[in-house]
Amino acid sequence: MASKRKAGTGKSDSSKRDKAKSALRSTLVPAKKKVAATKLPAPSRAAKASKPDKAAKPRKAALTKPTSQSAADERARKLALVIAEAGLEHKALNVEIIDVRGKVDYSDYVVVMSGRSDRQVNALGRNIEESVQQNHGSRCLGIEGMPQGTWLLMDYGDVVVHIFHEDTRGYYDLETLWLDAARIPVEDAHGG
Repeated sequence: MASKRKAGTGKSDSSKRDKAKSALRSTLVPAKKKVAATKLPAPSRAAKASKPDKAAKPRKAALTKPTSQSAADERARKLALVIAEAGLEHKALNVEIIDVRGKVDYSDYVVVMSGRSDRQVNALGRNIEESVQQNHGSRCLGIEGMPQGTWLLMDYGDVVVHIFHEDTRGYYDLETLWLDAARIPVEDAHGG
């Protein structure tokens, strides 16, 4: 008899569980309601005409980006030329402008020049900083190596300037790092 009792209670327990599950489902999952399909009015011709042309937007954006990039490139090139001109005005030797766009990520142009003594290297740095601020309106972001005068580094963002003592420049030979980079003729700095 004990076995019949278990079988009988098992059925009643399972039917109670089923009823509880279905009650729980009905509270958690609402019955699907029929929603009447609403028709929206068709857009008028004036509304269609006022919509912007989707194809024109990407094209316009594509034209805007390169021009702003080329304007930034041109500003950096002019800054490099102003720096080279300031160096030449103050008797810098072997002035070179190296176009490093696409080769390094910290600058677009590198200007390298030499001075005959540590005093001339420091004077070049001070005079270039003043001249560039007056003639181009650009401020130097940082200067390294000023007290020693053997190698001065000036950071103008898109243009980095290296002013070496003659002996130090030969030792480090920075120009060979960018042998394949284009050079901007320094004659351009005199208005060419």
